[in-house]
Amino acid sequence: MIAERTTMAFGWRVYGLGVIALGITCLAFGDFNPGQSVPEGFPGRTALAYAAGAFMVVAGAALEWRRTTAWAAAAVTVYYALFVVILMNGRLLLTGYAVYGIYEELAMQLAIALGGLIIYATTSDSIEAALAARLTHLCRLAFGVCALVWGGAHFVYMNLTAPLVPKWLPPGQVFWGYATGVCFVAAGVAFLTGVQARLAAILLTVMIAGFGMLANGRVLLADPNHFNWTESALNLTLVGVAWVVADSLASKRLPSDS
Repeated sequence: MIAERTTMAFGWRVYGLGVIALGITCLAFGDFNPGQSVPEGFPGRTALAYAAGAFMVVAGAALEWRRTTAWAAAAVTVYYALFVVILMNGRLLLTGYAVYGIYEELAMQLAIALGGLIIYATTSDSIEAALAARLTHLCRLAFGVCALVWGGAHFVYMNLTAPLVPKWLPPGQVFWGYATGVCFVAAGVAFLTGVQARLAAILLTVMIAGFGMLANGRVLLADPNHFNWTESALNLTLVGVAWVVADSLASKRLPSDS
């Protein structure tokens, strides 16, 4: 049987490694990662943090094994969409709806859920190709909104963005703060309109990977605390998400495994 499906090249591998890295940071520090907001006095909080970390490590490892990729991607999608985005961060949105940073954090966690859903849609034999294509398209649109939010954050929080740029990088820190913000916005528009969307996804993957090397990596070396480790793991995961989006835009006919 031949079905129209998009191909998963290598992005899902990077995505899986990122999920593993996020889980390891939970286990190493015995706490939920920044971005997974759980009240300090929540019953069994530490045990739940270890459970969440173990889940992410196992799910990320299962993503790397082709036979379990689809189900692992579904599990990660449910965890991030239901528990992280809705339950953990949703309550913050109710009280801090005027704080732009909450939307930025929500967009990051949502992007991880979207990456998982794209991987599930493009690797599962349980859904038809037409439904897989619709889910993937909707995920790309939602990822476009995430990119717009991230771009806006560069302008709103330029005082935090610019210092992350190495001082030796010409023509200056503020320039690159604004330039990368514009690039995020341009990528978001490309995903929402479909104009040069795959090129935008490829360039976005490269740009986020660049952040990991030039910004997150430098900060992590200077201060290897829980937050900075999480930021590096999150960056790796978002590289995987952007790569998955780029892969999903390279469509060709593949024989179904069933």
